Amino acid sequence: MSYDFSTFKKRLNEAKDWLLQELSRVRTGRATPALFDGVRVASYGAQVPINNIAGVTVEDARTIRIAPWEKDQIRAIESAIASANLGVSVIVDDQGVRVIFPELTAERRESLLKIVKSKHEDARVSVRTARDEVWEDIQKKERSGEIPEDDKFRLKDEMQENVDETNKSLDASVERKKKEISV
Repeated sequence: MSYDFSTFKKRLNEAKDWLLQELSRVRTGRATPALFDGVRVASYGAQVPINNIAGVTVEDARTIRIAPWEKDQIRAIESAIASANLGVSVIVDDQGVRVIFPELTAERRESLLKIVKSKHEDARVSVRTARDEVWEDIQKKERSGEIPEDDKFRLKDEMQENVDETNKSLDASVERKKKEISV
């Protein structure tokens, strides 16, 4: 009898996706529109993402241009970015909002690396939790006679291969982000 790893694999993919999303929000010295994914702007009585009311483009390595489709949204965008406390400079002009990313200091790089390590550990804990739950389920099925003992160890090896593959992917994502921060 084979074991259904589909929900387990789904949870592993969710952990990878979560980490990638969290890492994209960690600001490095480069301008990236992903930094604004979590910023909400008050527009017509609702809180909406910036990219729903404006075009977000990268002008150069340290500057992003936010051009709202309606000019009366400029002040709302400016205040939303300022209240998000992203550590960026905001300049308003007739075209919209220009966001300037300052150079990273050594202190700021170290604190960003700590944040990245923390997010990495959170993702690894999520993977370990999923692994422990599946292993517990496999053992329970083996005790109840649904799975033979030989299959239990084969399933354990298959489960561990999935965990190792996911951890390699997580580690690779974190290493890329560390290099990006250190540059």
